[in-house]
Amino acid sequence: MTTKAADDMESGDAAAYANRRADERVAARFEVRFAQTQDAARALRAYSVNISAGGLCLKTRKSYDVGSQVRLSMAIEGEEFHLTGIIAWVRDEAEAIGVRFTDMNDEDRARLQRVVDSFKR
Repeated sequence: MTTKAADDMESGDAAAYANRRADERVAARFEVRFAQTQDAARALRAYSVNISAGGLCLKTRKSYDVGSQVRLSMAIEGEEFHLTGIIAWVRDEAEAIGVRFTDMNDEDRARLQRVVDSFKR
C-alpha cells in the first residue's frame, strides 16, 4: 500500500478512509472493460464492487500502480459510460483497485449520479 488511503485501510481506520471521498459510494456489480487493448487482454474480466459519481472500486487480477491512468467502458442500468480515471489505491491481497474519475464532463457526471442514485432505492 503506497497511499494514505491504503495506510488508513491497513491500520483498520475505515472511517478516516471513507471520509476522504467526496461522493457517497453504493454497492453495485457490473462488468467493466478497459479501453486499452493490452489492458483488456491482461485484466480478463473486471467487476465493480461499488461506485459513486467520482469513482469506483474494481476487482481485477491485473496489477496497477497508484497514479496510473486508465480508460474504462461500462454499461450500467442501460447507460453506457466511457470514462478516464487514475488508480487511487491498490489492495493486492484482495485483487482490488480504486479508480478516481478524471476529466468527466458535467453531463456524464449527472448521468452517472442518476445511476448511482438508482442503486440506493
